[in-house]
Amino acid sequence: MSITATLIIQIIVFLLLAGFTMKFVWPPIAAALDARAAKVAAGLAAADQAKSDLATANQRVEQALAASRSETATRLADAERRAQQIIEEAKVRATEEGNKMLAAARADADQQAMQAREALREQVAQLAVKGAEQILRKEVNPAVHADLLARLKTEL
Repeated sequence: MSITATLIIQIIVFLLLAGFTMKFVWPPIAAALDARAAKVAAGLAAADQAKSDLATANQRVEQALAASRSETATRLADAERRAQQIIEEAKVRATEEGNKMLAAARADADQQAMQAREALREQVAQLAVKGAEQILRKEVNPAVHADLLARLKTEL
């Protein structure tokens, strides 16, 4: 065989093999590559969507945290105001209680002073009677002279 015939036969076999490959082998490979490309594109689109969803979720979380911080600060301020109010109310109550106790103590002191004055008047009256008795050197009957003693008490 000559080289030309061998070359022609090889070209024919090559063309048959290329035709067979183009008709039967290439379409499934191209379909698999297209399906793979579609999957990759869908995956990239899903990743982009997930990234945007994550950004949106992060914004919502930040907003919720800001709202929570604001609410916490408000509640803390309210609690501090309430504590100050309770302290002020306690101070007012303590002042009122102190004033009541002071008034009661003053009233008690006044009453004790009045009792002491009465006791002192009684003692002065008795001393006056004893003094008068010694001056007159005779017995003075307190029952008989009760009116005189009552006037003496009021004068003292």
